[in-house]
Amino acid sequence: MTQSKQTLIDQCKAQGRRITGPRRVIAEVISSADDHPDVSEIHRRAMRRDARISLATVYRTMRMFSEIGLIEQHSFDGGRFRVEPATGSHHDHLIDTITGKVIEFQSEEIERLQAEIADRLGYEITGHRLELYGRPKKAK
Repeated sequence: MTQSKQTLIDQCKAQGRRITGPRRVIAEVISSADDHPDVSEIHRRAMRRDARISLATVYRTMRMFSEIGLIEQHSFDGGRFRVEPATGSHHDHLIDTITGKVIEFQSEEIERLQAEIADRLGYEITGHRLELYGRPKKAK
């Protein structure tokens, strides 16, 4: 999940935020993740690059990144918050209930149906989050 136009570091700088060594490492960990790591996993990965980074630093950095809109935090099925860079493009998630793997997907048909249902009920959608939970089908 890499940022398409600017890196998290570039976006922090553009918003006038100071980029410390630990923030740089944490931003690189998030930007290079191909999954949706939780804070503990981000901390583990950051410590591989710089053993001095504390869990408290990761939490403070996550809060700052979230406040300025650089990351999205998801709590799938009430579990730990998991993180992904905020890309600005809408997508939904399918969570494998066996492995915990998070799969991103987009569906114009689902988006159309949601808008149709909201309209029928007299509403305009201002936002939504769709999470599907499942397990792999058994081969026949």
